[in-house]
Parts: sequence; structure tokens; C-alpha cells
Amino acid sequence: MATVITSECINCGACEPECPNTAIYQGGVEWQAQDGTMHPALSNDIFYIVPEKCTECVGFYDHEACAAVCPVDCCVPDPQRPETEAALLDRARVLHPDKTIPDDAPSRFRKEGGAPAPGGAEPKPAPPPVAPAPAASPAAASAPVEETVGLAIPDPDDWEIPIECFRCTGEYSVPFRYFRAGVVFSCPHCNGSFVPTLSMVRGVEEALARFHGRWTAAFEDFHARRRRELEQFEDRQRSELEKFTAELHGIATREKPPGAPARRRGFFTF
Repeated sequence: MATVITSECINCGACEPECPNTAIYQGGVEWQAQDGTMHPALSNDIFYIVPEKCTECVGFYDHEACAAVCPVDCCVPDPQRPETEAALLDRARVLHPDKTIPDDAPSRFRKEGGAPAPGGAEPKPAPPPVAPAPAASPAAASAPVEETVGLAIPDPDDWEIPIECFRCTGEYSVPFRYFRAGVVFSCPHCNGSFVPTLSMVRGVEEALARFHGRWTAAFEDFHARRRRELEQFEDRQRSELEKFTAELHGIATREKPPGAPARRRGFFTF
């Protein structure tokens, strides 16, 4: 199935730069075929996807990139255009003759939980269940385990960027992956629009990069100290173990066990 943009489109433009095939165009803009010829726009009001250039991102991603960034979920599979994974792979190779796209290239058809390819090969059987691992011995259970400590922070793309509506001063937030210059956001309180500028986006991006850099460096330094402390502790424990082993050996061999042969003093054997 080719992907289609529904009438719920808000013309934010987030999908256009994500398409690996340049199959998405702004409403009213002519589209260019593979041979360079120009064709009339398929829509004059909203962004549209050219079916002849859409591969549902097969060959590039295991998901549809336009749908992943759409803030209103209006990029959906077109039920009127069912296509097999093989057909989409062939189209991707035609659209990108300079690239080598193998048969096992990324595809939403092979993504875990993805829809089966219409008319395609039968899905592979699920792998047999893995037998549970045997219980660990007490010695193994006492081995040190690398532990993850500290607060968890989101990935930069998932970081919620605060927005304050200039009309009603209401506050809301959007993930940074959607916070792009020219994207139109609607206030959930008054439906007022907000469009980030390029300087806003760059400022937020640089701030996130600096913070994540400091955060990562602090954790690496902390874990390095923990590793050194653990090594020193293990050295002390190893020394204690050696001392106790020697002490235990001395106690066990200090006296002769009953019945053991003993040499009498003052008598000599000739």
C-alpha cells in the first residue's frame, strides 16, 4: 500500500524532509517524476504523497518516516493501493539506481509486529522458546554485578520542549523531534498557532547537546570511580581470604589426629 495524507493534515510540513524518495509535496506544488518531467499537483490544499514515488520507506527504514513525525497521525496506508514488499523494493531500486538495496533491507513488513506483506511470502515461524537458564551457583551469585544508578533522562528527541501560547499564555509541550523551524503547533487551550523559528530550534538543540554531554560525562566519571573502588575492595578481600586460608590450615594441622603414628623421644631404632 502507498501511504496517503488524509484531510486532517495541518500543513505543518514535518513529513516532507523525512521522505527518502522525495515523494511528498506541498499542496499546489507540481511533482517531478523519475525522468524529470513535471506533473500537476495531486492536492491544492494540503501536502500530498505521489504513489508512484512512495515505497512506504521499504529499503530505508522499518517504519514509515512520514507517519513517525506527523503530529496529527494523518499519514496512513492507502487501502486502495495494496502492494507487496517485493514491488516496493523494486520501486526503491528504480528510484535510487545509485544505491545498493538488498532483499533484506529495512522494511516495515519484517518489523516485529508489522503488517504482513500482501501477496508476499508466508511469515517465518516464531523461534522456539528458549529454555530457562540453570540456577546460578552461590559463588556466581556473589559475583559483582554492574548496577545502573542515578536518574534517567529522556533521549534528546523525546525531550519535551515547553511552549507558552502568546494568546492565552497557556502552556503545553511537544517532543523535540517535532520541534522544527516552520512547523505549526496548535495551543490545546485556545487553538492559537505557534511556529518555531530556526534560531529557537538551534538554541534548544545546543542546550540539549550541552546538558546531555555534561550528564554523560558525570556518569562516566562516577562509574570509573566505582570500578576503581570495586577493584580496591576486591584486592582487600582477596588478601583477607589468603590470610584466613593460612590460618585455617594452621588450625587443622596443629595437632596430630588420634591414631596417627608418633615418634617416641629417647628411643633410637638401629
